[in-house]
Amino acid sequence: MQIPYELILGWRYTRAGRATRRNGFISFISGVSMLGIALGVAALIIVLSVMNGFQKEVRDRMLGVVSHIEIYAQGGAALPDLALTLSEVRANPAVIAAAPFIATQALLARGEDMKGTLVRGIDPALEPGVTDLAVELQSTGLKQLVPGGFGVVLGIDLARSLGVRVGDPVTLISPSGQVTPAGVVPRLKQMTVVGTFNSGHYEYDSALVMMHQDDAAKIFRLEGPSGVRLKLRDLHQARTVADQLAASLSGDLLIRDWTRQNRTWFAAVQLEKRMMFIILTLIVAVAAFNLVSTLVMTVTDKRADIAILRTLGASPGSIMGIFVVQGAMVGVIGTLAGLALGLGVAFNIDVIVPALENLLHASFLPKEIYLINSMPSEPQRSDILPITVISLVLAFLATIYPSWRASRVNPAEALRYE
Repeated sequence: MQIPYELILGWRYTRAGRATRRNGFISFISGVSMLGIALGVAALIIVLSVMNGFQKEVRDRMLGVVSHIEIYAQGGAALPDLALTLSEVRANPAVIAAAPFIATQALLARGEDMKGTLVRGIDPALEPGVTDLAVELQSTGLKQLVPGGFGVVLGIDLARSLGVRVGDPVTLISPSGQVTPAGVVPRLKQMTVVGTFNSGHYEYDSALVMMHQDDAAKIFRLEGPSGVRLKLRDLHQARTVADQLAASLSGDLLIRDWTRQNRTWFAAVQLEKRMMFIILTLIVAVAAFNLVSTLVMTVTDKRADIAILRTLGASPGSIMGIFVVQGAMVGVIGTLAGLALGLGVAFNIDVIVPALENLLHASFLPKEIYLINSMPSEPQRSDILPITVISLVLAFLATIYPSWRASRVNPAEALRYE
């Protein structure tokens, strides 16, 4: 099979042909364009992979603490009929577990230190069915949560900020005060720390307090659990199942799935991901359109060669094809190099980032700000394929005008002074 001469000449021009000073400069500019495309593609892949990994890591750690769906009574009151609600939600085939709970806010004090907390009253027997965190604590902290024991399990960062350990007493201050002749006085209850947990999600590790639901009902003066937490077979169907339950459950209940609990955060991450894609694509576009100057200089330098090819019978389309091949070669090599570099960094970022942090003595992800303290990465085909296609398309578009100019070279004019 004979290789078309357009491919042969296009590849030769990409390598700059004769080793002259001008051709060496053209080869340098071509290499810079190739490098720019490679770095732009690599940056796109690395950034989007990190953002995907960040979103997945936060979501997984969040779902280790929160349930897929939560059902509340209006106004934070106790559920009017807990048994009926549990039977109705368990009748849905998408639900694999359900557990009652009490959710409220309070202050936790130890000496002069005082922290605002999210209090969750749970049933230790049923809670492991709806959260992964409870499964990890099932044989430790949850066993110590018994009715009337007034024990609490604290997030590890909350315990550190209060300076308490397992066995230490803490004071729980209820926000709803007790009416006395002297006025409204906050209700205080001394609790015992019976365990700590580390979910890896700073928002919960620094604020969540778990206790037995019977103790929570007594402290906050509720007649029973204020809601039910559900775990689904498929977490991605949470919104659909929530809509189904809203239509089937009896009573005036509030239903919220995990996507709505942190809707603004997920929306912000998606918006940031789209904006980063657009911004970094501009880097690839700038590098791709550097090919225009490279090819224009090549066309100017090869005018005599083009004229000779035309006199030998080459058509304008063949001339145009030569320079399209040259530009496409730069685009393909740059894209493939960027693809290899980007995937190489993305798959090894868990090694690269700690090494850079140790070298620079800095923390790139303070968990107080970013919720997690390690750099995750998850390259996805849905991101990599568009990046590759866009890079190749931009490189191809950059070749059209210079190639068209090459096809318009007049042989007589080009050879006049040769």
